[in-house]
Amino acid sequence: MGYRWVDSLEIALDLIEQHPDVDPYKLHFTELRKWVLELENFDDDPNHCGERVLEAIQLAWMAEVD
Repeated sequence: MGYRWVDSLEIALDLIEQHPDVDPYKLHFTELRKWVLELENFDDDPNHCGERVLEAIQLAWMAEVD
């Protein structure tokens, strides 16, 4: 079973690996959502994603790069 939207840390870690040169502080939610949906291990309903979910993923990413 793959990641679900609630797996923000795991998703963030995968995104860091896939996009090492990206500054998460400058990331737009539209781009973040697209990248999450493109992750090989992601397996959740795309419609279950809202701004809070994306914010949690972005905050986890920020925490990991700081």
